[in-house]
Amino acid sequence: MENNLKIGWNLENTYTSLPNIMFSEMDVNPVNNPKLIILNEKLAKSLGLDYTALKSKVSVEELAGNRALEGGIPIAQAYAGHQFGHFTMLGDGRALLLGEHISPSGELFDVQLKGSGRTPYSRGGDGRAGLGPMLREYIISEAMHGLGIPTTRSLAVVTTGEDIMREMVQPGAVMARIAASHLRVGTFQFAAKWGTPKDLKALADYAIERHYPILMDKENRYLLFLQEVIERQAALIAKWQLVGFIHGVMNTDNMTISGETIDYGPCAFMDTYNRKTVFSSIDIQARYAYENQPNIGAWNLARLAESLLSLIHEDQEQAVELAQKAMTAYPEKYEEYWLAGMGNKLGIFNIEHEDISLIDTLLQLMEKYGADYTNTFRLLTLGKIDESDLFGKKDFDLWHEKWQQRLDEQDVSKDFIQQLMQKSNPVVIPRNHRVEEALEAAIEREDYSILENLLQVITSPYDYSSDYIDYTNLPSDTSGPYKTFCGT
Repeated sequence: MENNLKIGWNLENTYTSLPNIMFSEMDVNPVNNPKLIILNEKLAKSLGLDYTALKSKVSVEELAGNRALEGGIPIAQAYAGHQFGHFTMLGDGRALLLGEHISPSGELFDVQLKGSGRTPYSRGGDGRAGLGPMLREYIISEAMHGLGIPTTRSLAVVTTGEDIMREMVQPGAVMARIAASHLRVGTFQFAAKWGTPKDLKALADYAIERHYPILMDKENRYLLFLQEVIERQAALIAKWQLVGFIHGVMNTDNMTISGETIDYGPCAFMDTYNRKTVFSSIDIQARYAYENQPNIGAWNLARLAESLLSLIHEDQEQAVELAQKAMTAYPEKYEEYWLAGMGNKLGIFNIEHEDISLIDTLLQLMEKYGADYTNTFRLLTLGKIDESDLFGKKDFDLWHEKWQQRLDEQDVSKDFIQQLMQKSNPVVIPRNHRVEEALEAAIEREDYSILENLLQVITSPYDYSSDYIDYTNLPSDTSGPYKTFCGT
């Protein structure tokens, strides 16, 4: 207990108040030789944790899953999900929820270990994780946080002293993940399919009280809950699209109720703009391609609506009608968030209907000429379009003239417009070749300096005063399409 107090952990176990079908209590699954690889100082401090104490031997044992946190009850959560459209029973097959930490501000955060060993939901897997995928999640989740996109975050990565086999043999690792919660659309699918009506109601009430407490006393809070999740997911996916982020595995078990991005397996950021971009090696049908993400968001939310029907109204027909009406708001809300964001990227304060054509034309030109997505908006922001792949193209020159005319119509200064664009267009993203460079150095040579430098850059993506020019460059090797892997 003394070590727990020194570090600052302040745990509750509210999830264990749910029906037993929703989780399995677990013992920790020790590893041979845990070693701390990386620790997130800023996140630790925001949680009220002592950064130095977190590096102690006892703490590393906890972060590796060799001992439970004082006051915590380790559990593996049960859930289901549509994986690439196919429904299946899932659950935490390689993760343990250690408990829920109460931050100094009173917020509740899940503390989960990923790669912590087998559970009843492992489906024959070893329950472990490789160092590469865990460091990838650390990098991308911190980049997303820096970009201002709601996300789970990584507190630490610890190697286990054991090798695991995936595409190749690599060091085993455990990541400590912090989340608003790990409640997913798939959690509700599980309760609706295998639980009782009482179980489903308990889960819904828990989710509402945790994430949308203002709804608890409202009439038909379950319909309002659905509407709130729709709102948050529309906003979230619009933000993904605006920075060229491709999730890669938008299964219903990877869509949170809180509106945070979760699961950074086969994800990546787009370089050359192409709406059909797919990075995931397992997404053979391109179900989760960049252009499909908004519609997949709607599809996943429809699965949530189906799971909630019995709570929305006792009459099935009325429940369906109410849920369908709620779902019609999604495309409108998504379009609203996306258009506002694109307007900001182009320095347009109040989007008008005519601006849609201006936006669409730019994207078409970027795709036609193979322009880099992030760099195009960065160069527009800096007024350095002569450095772009679009420079000198007649159709782009015509577009640029129309864009300048549109900006001149606004009753604001040029400095004000540029400030808006700088806040909306990142200088840097975690370029795929940079991520791979950092991972290779870490795994092959135990050199973490490249990773540390990359993190320093991508956690300040809107800093136009810094000299990050090397991190804006595209890879010199374009021998083939970039592929990412799930890690399981």
